[in-house]
Amino acid sequence: MSTVRTVLGDVVPEHLGVCDAHDHLFLSTPLLPGQELRDAAAARAELAVFRAQGGGGVVQWTPYGMGRRAADLPALARESGVHVVAATGLHQAGHYGEGTLERLRGRLADVFVTELTQGIGTSGVRAGFVKVAGGFHALDAHARWTMAAAAEAHHATGASVAVHLELGTGALDVLDLLCEELGVPPHRVVLGHLNRSPDFVAHRQAAEAGAYLAFDGPSRAHHATDWRMPNAIRALAEAGFANRLLLGGDTTTAGARSVSGGPGMPYLLRRVRPRLELVVGVEVVERMLTENPARAFAVEWR
Repeated sequence: MSTVRTVLGDVVPEHLGVCDAHDHLFLSTPLLPGQELRDAAAARAELAVFRAQGGGGVVQWTPYGMGRRAADLPALARESGVHVVAATGLHQAGHYGEGTLERLRGRLADVFVTELTQGIGTSGVRAGFVKVAGGFHALDAHARWTMAAAAEAHHATGASVAVHLELGTGALDVLDLLCEELGVPPHRVVLGHLNRSPDFVAHRQAAEAGAYLAFDGPSRAHHATDWRMPNAIRALAEAGFANRLLLGGDTTTAGARSVSGGPGMPYLLRRVRPRLELVVGVEVVERMLTENPARAFAVEWR
């Protein structure tokens, strides 16, 4: 039976509810100095507001070495009543010190598998998917290394692989590598940030390949392409790919949280949902927020 692996244990897909398929409760990176998501009280408040808007699940794409605070996630999930899915995986090299990457050489896939099946560090919290990243219109050696490890982890566990596409580019290169070369089934791949590159042809090609397409941009730092998203989603829905689409908020900075005056997690349901309903209808948007993320992250775990 397929289940979604949350920080409180595995749940049947239909229990995930209305889902923010890409967001962050905690995140720290040297590329965003002074903007870290470290405040547990703020994360708790953000989940409470999201829940009040009807939210039921959040998929946190914060990977290894970027301040996931896995041990704090179960209490937040219990207190808020929101299912939380944690990530293993590795981001672009620029988010890490060289020592961190060197310590992972030769054992990256093992780290991913351990975090998926046994737990993250000493927290006992198991990750529910693998997150990796491409580059701008290219896959460098670091991306190929991390994606090869992600593919190994998928084959060992069944876990889905979610991919940060830099500025929304490189989707087809990612699918060539993960699916054609490394044997990950396309329906186990989630492509993130497609709203940042409104290339309708590339979107359709990725959907035709069988991947999930995540439109996950309305945080303060990524607002520039929000207005293009409804037309991109309409094009895919009209082409018959409404079942491949996901929505997320991707709150990456403290100032972007709703409790700090930004849009935050609730904006996805408060403003993005009704905006999209005007374009593609209530039924399609409901599927994007419930059925699709449940399928994308539900796994027959090995």
